[in-house]
Amino acid sequence: MYPLRLLLPVLLLIALSGVCHAAQITDYRVLRKPVRDRLGKIRVAIRSFNADQVAHLLVVDPVTLESSALPASALAFAGPSSEPLLAATNYLKTLERYSQPPYRLQNAGAVRAESGLEGVYLTVDLCPSRRPFERELFEAAAALGKGAPVPVAVAITGVWLASHPEELAYLKGEEAAGRLSITWVNHSYHHSYDPKVPLEQNFLLTPGTDLSAEVLELEQQLLARGLVPSPFFRFPGLVSDEAAIKRLRELSLIPIGSDAWLAKGEAPRHGSFILVHGNGNEPKGVKLLLPLLKSNQFRLLPLPAAFIPSQRL
Repeated sequence: MYPLRLLLPVLLLIALSGVCHAAQITDYRVLRKPVRDRLGKIRVAIRSFNADQVAHLLVVDPVTLESSALPASALAFAGPSSEPLLAATNYLKTLERYSQPPYRLQNAGAVRAESGLEGVYLTVDLCPSRRPFERELFEAAAALGKGAPVPVAVAITGVWLASHPEELAYLKGEEAAGRLSITWVNHSYHHSYDPKVPLEQNFLLTPGTDLSAEVLELEQQLLARGLVPSPFFRFPGLVSDEAAIKRLRELSLIPIGSDAWLAKGEAPRHGSFILVHGNGNEPKGVKLLLPLLKSNQFRLLPLPAAFIPSQRL
């Protein structure tokens, strides 16, 4: 038998190999087609791709707005006659509603819940950063569950994803352990920003930026790591224009803003989309959030539930 001190490095390498393994995502395509699963339930397929050479579809439940990445063999296209039905679904109506004017330069799209449920929706932005990860806010949120997973929406960028493997492994571990239930919100791949440039030419409005590439590359990186992209998108800096909103609609994504950006002094109320940064860039927001969580003043709700009209007080 080998001494434990000799086995530990081997065990560590085995564990890390499991964490670091990424599926190969190829042939990534945008579509919008009705499909049915094996139980006959209709879904909306918004992407097709191969994961390690196996055909898959990224699908959205048109009622709950929850997404899944499923083998194509488990689904069947519903046929052209079903396509007109999509416009009447909750998902497509929500998508259309938040693609309409006015096209505000900042905070366009959905900024609070439609459902009327008592509670708030915690959204945590992970923009590119070299500062320490705000693990305390996730720990405080998870502590509210008392054994049940606590919903949190994480608006993640590709640059943060690529440069923080240990922090990402922590979040995945919290999900696997049943402490958190994470809705992965697309926040673009690069999240470019220049503090010297006006908003009209900044963030994703920077000349030469390919919005589609920013969106689709991040989705592929999430899928490669076993994470499922949601049908939601948060514009970096909450900055967008008419062209960006319309392109987002073509990609079947709903823009998510906020009416409670804590670091800017916006107070949450029932239905609020709370915005804080978990990347160390905005400690003021986290400082304000922690006592709010510990006070049990609001319960945390999953972001997709904010768009189910039948859920009223």
